[in-house]
Amino acid sequence: MAKGYWVAFADVNDPEGYKAYIAENAKAFRKYGGRFLTRGGKSEAPEGKPRSRAVVIEFPNYTAALECYHSPEYAAAMALRQGKSVMDLAIVEGYAGPQPTDS
Repeated sequence: MAKGYWVAFADVNDPEGYKAYIAENAKAFRKYGGRFLTRGGKSEAPEGKPRSRAVVIEFPNYTAALECYHSPEYAAAMALRQGKSVMDLAIVEGYAGPQPTDS
């Protein structure tokens, strides 16, 4: 089964207040098997206009990624994020098909 991913771009306008969101979202991510692959580190935007932070979270499968977003645990975290950041988020299913290096 393909993994699921959250792909997010965020601008944080209240870094101190955002810390409460980070602490709270950990509960949902733990429950649904979320694991950070990127979390706002160095990035470059050669195309388009992404926000200042890029975050990718991997889940065991697409269903878990959706369930996490719609969970009461994540709803509590989102409430803490309001007014502290702006986020664009896509929840996507992983790809297990042929790759350019495959024969």
